[in-house]
Amino acid sequence: MPANARKDHPISMRLPESDLALIDRAARLRGRSRTDFVREAAVLTAEEVLMDQRLIRLDPEAFAEFMSIISAPATVVPEIVEIARHRAPWDNRDDEG
Repeated sequence: MPANARKDHPISMRLPESDLALIDRAARLRGRSRTDFVREAAVLTAEEVLMDQRLIRLDPEAFAEFMSIISAPATVVPEIVEIARHRAPWDNRDDEG
């Protein structure tokens, strides 16, 4: 590759002014440029999509064990039940609603 060849590839997009204002506000809060913010958000989203599509291969015995585990009845976890009984600290709504 020649010494002056760029390794970056530009992406151009058209956005409504409201989207751009939202992106700029979030980028400022993170102390990032618009380009860095959008690039990071796009890369993170792409990674999430690809991770959701990951293929997991199991031999027949492992698959049977996996199926028996996910098919079994749920187990009650008392600590989680206790947490679920309490109102979230940020939820100030009245019970009467």
